Amino acid sequence: MDVQALYQANAAAANSKLNFTKFAVDEDGNLFSNLLGAAVESLGQTNGYLSDAENAEIQFALGETENAHDLTIALNKAETALQYTVAIRDKFMDAYKEIMQIQI
Repeated sequence: MDVQALYQANAAAANSKLNFTKFAVDEDGNLFSNLLGAAVESLGQTNGYLSDAENAEIQFALGETENAHDLTIALNKAETALQYTVAIRDKFMDAYKEIMQIQI
């Protein structure tokens, strides 16, 4: 197995996901609103993955589909998206706590 190729693929995927240009300050100087909008969009996408996984589980349980591979993919997407969302939430909470401790 070529570990270097795997690392490059993961780095390319991470770089494509981390597009900081959409967090630019708009004409009103609202960086926070852009960041919050991106977070809400990410939550919607995570909810979509969770819903897709639940629907795939139901279809598999009812015998409407026999493809366990699609079920596994849907479950892994949902799990990864949820882990990512929880990690982002934890970082936001850490940042909030840090800001609240600043002495004025």
